[in-house]
Amino acid sequence: MALARRRPATLPVFLTAFLYAAAFLAGPTTAMGKTGNVFVFWGRNKDEGSLRETCDTGRYTFTTVIISFLDVFGNGRYHLDLSGHDVSAVGADIKHCQSTGKLIFLSIGGFGGQYSLPTRRSAADVADYLWNAYMLGTRKGVSRPFGDAYVDGINFFIDGAAGARPENYDELARRLWDYNKAYRGRTPVQLSATPRCGYPDRRVERALATGLFNRIFVRFFDDPHCAANWQQEWGRWTAEQPGAQIYFGLPASEKTVGYVHPLDLYYDIIPVVQKAANYGGIMVWDRYEDKRTGFSSFVINWA
Repeated sequence: MALARRRPATLPVFLTAFLYAAAFLAGPTTAMGKTGNVFVFWGRNKDEGSLRETCDTGRYTFTTVIISFLDVFGNGRYHLDLSGHDVSAVGADIKHCQSTGKLIFLSIGGFGGQYSLPTRRSAADVADYLWNAYMLGTRKGVSRPFGDAYVDGINFFIDGAAGARPENYDELARRLWDYNKAYRGRTPVQLSATPRCGYPDRRVERALATGLFNRIFVRFFDDPHCAANWQQEWGRWTAEQPGAQIYFGLPASEKTVGYVHPLDLYYDIIPVVQKAANYGGIMVWDRYEDKRTGFSSFVINWA
């Protein structure tokens, strides 16, 4: 079945509640594959609310929020784009989220074209910058946008035209992972990726081949082919990446190709994806649209 909206995007409140209750109590899914994990991207719209508010909704669990994006890197220049959010307030919000047992990732890349890793040296430089500017590094002279707060991991969202060349993202992954060697029993650098759904995504293929990514958020949206062939592509991702948890990425906006009405998600998709041994949960794009539609308020009970 294609990922298509077959039901109205907006339902009357009483009808939505009734359908939700009926599906939750008597639907076809089982608890065997249920993880409860719902992840969301934050930082794409200044009207989405603060990071603290996002963590406190109760809709997103475990590795809760992926801050996006560090959209310029690789040529000695770095830029963080949080769509007008007050960056000075983010550090305190990160600490708050972590105090409730949640992890926060920083996503690098995005849809722009101002990032690339043309050489192994540039990959080493970016790894050094990420470690000292956003993680546990303490090298003097490196500005820390979030103050003494640190993120728990780095997400590879390699999609822009200039940054989409695959060279040296595997080197960046290895360099980042090497920082874990100094911490016994801890992994202060966790790695995740957000590829397009067509397998393999050449932009991150070599990076994923390192085996260092424990979460892969596959984007089953913005691509008509994948909307029509999602079962085939899901099967390939879960089979070819057995060492990682694979997440089914969906948009919260009914305006986006690949949007799925919550009940279609429950009856048509969840029973299929939960059969995979490495099913991880659902990724929602993005917090602003999710706040508008309430998409994840349904998903959290079914993921």
